[in-house]
Amino acid sequence: MEDVLESAVGAHFSGLRLESRRLSSSSSLPSSPSSATCNGTADASSAATTAAANGLASPTARQPFVIGVSGGTASGKTTVCDMIIQQLHDHRVVLVNQDSFYRGLTEEQSEHVGEYNFDHPDAFDTDRLLECMGKLKSGQSVNIPIYDFKNHRRCSESFRKVNVSDVIILEGILVFHDQRVRDLMDMKIFVDTDADIRLARRIRRDTVERGRDVLSVLDQYGRFVKPAFEDFVLPSKKYADVIIPRGGDNHVAIDLIVQHIRTKLGQHDLCKFYPNVKVVHTTFQIRGMHTLIRDQEITTPDFVFYSDRLIRLVVEHGLGHLPFTEKQVITPTGSIYSGVDFCKKLCGVSIVRSGESMENALRACCKGIKIGKILIHRDGDNGQQLIYHKLPMDIAERHVLLMDPVLGTGNSANQAIELLIRKGVPEDQIMFLNLISAPEGIHCVCKRFPRLKIVTSEIDVGLNEDYRVVPGLGEYGDRYFGTD
Repeated sequence: MEDVLESAVGAHFSGLRLESRRLSSSSSLPSSPSSATCNGTADASSAATTAAANGLASPTARQPFVIGVSGGTASGKTTVCDMIIQQLHDHRVVLVNQDSFYRGLTEEQSEHVGEYNFDHPDAFDTDRLLECMGKLKSGQSVNIPIYDFKNHRRCSESFRKVNVSDVIILEGILVFHDQRVRDLMDMKIFVDTDADIRLARRIRRDTVERGRDVLSVLDQYGRFVKPAFEDFVLPSKKYADVIIPRGGDNHVAIDLIVQHIRTKLGQHDLCKFYPNVKVVHTTFQIRGMHTLIRDQEITTPDFVFYSDRLIRLVVEHGLGHLPFTEKQVITPTGSIYSGVDFCKKLCGVSIVRSGESMENALRACCKGIKIGKILIHRDGDNGQQLIYHKLPMDIAERHVLLMDPVLGTGNSANQAIELLIRKGVPEDQIMFLNLISAPEGIHCVCKRFPRLKIVTSEIDVGLNEDYRVVPGLGEYGDRYFGTD
């Protein structure tokens, strides 16, 4: 089972860390991220707003999600980018090519173009690239240069206008080389393709699209391209979050990446409206565990094992949002260490019976913690009835971690929260922990209790006509306790 997490799709995931960004207030964004002038091609379909067209930053625009795509020459980077763009058709996506930022050759350099190394970092105008990317990230439209590969110069009067977008894909052989460029990226993808295949593609591309002869292509490859790959491109592979073997032929890996991007974009929207909603920072390891527990064919022992791993992550993430006090200690070396002290007044409350599956993870993190229970009868979207509760006597003095693996309609959660508040627990001292949440449930709870925190590992699409979370986990309690 563990192998599924690392190699099922043939892609290598090296500790992807995608930080959820705090988003400003939202309004309608321009509907076209890119429009072309003079040989430029459009990257999305609709017309941009007047502000974006004039290059003005929108005060309500959220920061775009930036993806860097690197790899050797002709490795299939553009194909991977095109496939991501096609699958994200309902979002504004723009493609920025590092090739557009080649420095134009002087007259003297043009006379000896065969001696010029186009694969060296110095061949690119990185400062101009950073300037354009900075404007795009801040919500401004930019003019991207157009490079003439036959004359080896930029078109002085031509450019490609790129407008505000949800996703920016920056593609090029050396986009991982400069740390300033890497720091702009939320996700870094390296396309790994066999060297012989890359050479064949390079020959075909440069002869057909760039008007060069085969001998000059081979000469350039041996003298510049191959050494530059080994010196600059291959070492930057270590910075990649995702490594895709076989490039555009690896449909499974690309599908997984697109799903991940969609999840991040959706989470951004909800976290923008409800800043107290905290989503565990997504990695492909977490995504892989979700894939396993959502599979209807998984065995009960494996379902429990991977659920417990995810629950532990949610609990740890929730504990990180509790108040703390500064504390100094003396280390075994006699030095002073300035740290923090954990919140002391804490208890858990599980909503029976699914919530009981989260109790062991809480006990493992908080030794000797008191845990109460609330039993609520659920019947569709209405008719919740409080059946039983047993809570610590001093619960009003404690921070409460309310536990239920699935937040669906939010009605049962609201009833449990109301009970805690009636028992004297301040709303801002209640934290609701769950594995998955439906947007409807988040809206229901957060509108009624805006000071309460929700901590979840993933936000799903929504509810179906039977008020079940989709794609969801099914009957979580039955699956976890083996009674399905």
